Amino acid sequence: MSTQHEHYMAEALALARRGTGHVSPNPRVGCVLVKDEHIIGRGWHKAYGQAHAEVNALIDAGEAAAGSTAYVTLEPCAHHGQTPPCVNALINADVAQVVIAARDDNPKAEGGALLLQDAGISVTLGVREDEARFQNRAFFHHIATKRPWVVGKTASSLDGRISTRTGHSQWITGPSARRRGHDLRQAVDAIVVGAETLRKDNPTLTVRDRWNDVLASLEPAHPLRIIVSGTGDLPTDCHALNGSLPGKTLVATTEQMPVSQEKQLIENGTEVLRLPVNSVGKIDIPALLDALATRCQSILVEGGAQLLGAFVDARMIDEVWAFIAPKLIGGTSAPSSIGGLGIERLEESVTLNDVRYEFLEHDLLIRGLVDRRTSNEL
Repeated sequence: MSTQHEHYMAEALALARRGTGHVSPNPRVGCVLVKDEHIIGRGWHKAYGQAHAEVNALIDAGEAAAGSTAYVTLEPCAHHGQTPPCVNALINADVAQVVIAARDDNPKAEGGALLLQDAGISVTLGVREDEARFQNRAFFHHIATKRPWVVGKTASSLDGRISTRTGHSQWITGPSARRRGHDLRQAVDAIVVGAETLRKDNPTLTVRDRWNDVLASLEPAHPLRIIVSGTGDLPTDCHALNGSLPGKTLVATTEQMPVSQEKQLIENGTEVLRLPVNSVGKIDIPALLDALATRCQSILVEGGAQLLGAFVDARMIDEVWAFIAPKLIGGTSAPSSIGGLGIERLEESVTLNDVRYEFLEHDLLIRGLVDRRTSNEL
């Protein structure tokens, strides 16, 4: 593979990240136009419903785009959705070559590479493909499974505790780790917490101070807040339910929620979703994901331990972010980061691949993708 292709595609991938939190359900896409070994145009998809990366790069380049090479992180779309086909824009601009990182798996948008070739434009596929697919892993997963990509996040001590025996938990990790967590919030469509977390911590579940400079430069994109409560017994005066925060809130509950409670939540601007229960009387996690599939490509499960455990028990975690502080809490009554039923044998463990390590001052972030080959098809 040409090192020149690799270099310019890296530039395009960096541009694509600037759309984080603002383009879903579209993928993040970046594009650079190169002529005589100089970048003459840059573009990225900035917000859903607005111009795509290729069009923005062509506008940036102007008439100089003729005869150039376009490096784009995803196959240019061949259909008319919220915007006209990017394939037509590239053909009309008379670009000479298009280098593509990954094909578009969306049946509505695929086929752009073939149309470009039919128009006499040279096409190269697969440059930094793994990076491009990782960048849009939620998008590709949603197309393949029709369910959201699920990220499980924990923040614990070195011995796996999320609070002391008295319930004191703020703060186990430091400011840098918490800011890195806001990077993750920016990148997902929804944040999910359980009723106990809502009662104990009264979280806002909004995007605030972010760690990454690129994400910190973006306007906050506040994900949908989802509160999971089988009984619907929730404090309606808390931050997430009193109607005072930016963004939207949804309560996922069952038929156990009193109608009077549902009415009060709706009056505060909260959506209520009633779901079936599983064999142990808890909200059925697959049913929850199916209900969210039309509105979320990705969700972040932040806590608490029992809710995270329910997702693990249901084999519905796709990615893990584990923040670990160099502290020892101890105590058999201090809760661990993941509850639920758990496994019986070690070979049933959830195993991660593509594991990455980040040091955030004194804390450590371990993140990785669930290995479907070694985790009983988790």
